[in-house]
Amino acid sequence: MKVTNSAAASAALVDCMRRLAATGLSLGSSGNASARSAHGMWITPTGLPPERMGPHDAVEVTLSGRVLAGTLRPSSEWPMHAAIYRARPDALAIVHCHSRHATALACCGRDIPAFHYMVAVAGGDSIRCAPYALFGSKALAEHAVAALRDRKGCLLGNHGQITLGSSLEAALALAIEVEELAAQYCAALAIGEPRVLDSAEMREVIERFAGYGQPHVIAAEGGDAARFPEAP
Repeated sequence: MKVTNSAAASAALVDCMRRLAATGLSLGSSGNASARSAHGMWITPTGLPPERMGPHDAVEVTLSGRVLAGTLRPSSEWPMHAAIYRARPDALAIVHCHSRHATALACCGRDIPAFHYMVAVAGGDSIRCAPYALFGSKALAEHAVAALRDRKGCLLGNHGQITLGSSLEAALALAIEVEELAAQYCAALAIGEPRVLDSAEMREVIERFAGYGQPHVIAAEGGDAARFPEAP
């Protein structure tokens, strides 16, 4: 569902950013979130920590960057959000954060391979790491779109992570999952080289995921039907 008014957009985005802060995925003014609108997207303002965001601080911009509503400047990462929305009609919301373990792996330029079957929650048999590019740049936007091909989440080299979904709740939930997987992978690497599931094993997982969960309940809550399979 597209968010159609500033009050609803601000309320949803402020709640998302405060939940990111509460879970430790985003500190200070780092990170940003957006929701697709009828004319482009609503996005969080630049440089404003969640606790200072007010009920009308969301900024609506077109996918070319023209401000349509709001008095604050949009996030400096609006080009990356816009590029993803242009490339991915299925994306209705995006969450970007600098969560600790995902960022640690991103700073090493490491994908998250299929060391655990739950890697499939992001849509495939790995969570890719995009090459580094300057924040807010066209190059970063292009790298993110490429790393998100057939995926709902990726790492951003020397930067953080980004996820998309059919709602802010879904994108936030996936960001939490990506960080937990990153933490598990870092722990496994500290012990030794983890066993990676092969393509056939992951294909079975992805097929199994398609039939898990309670689609009618998740749909009613604005989430993704395959977002959180029951973990057997």
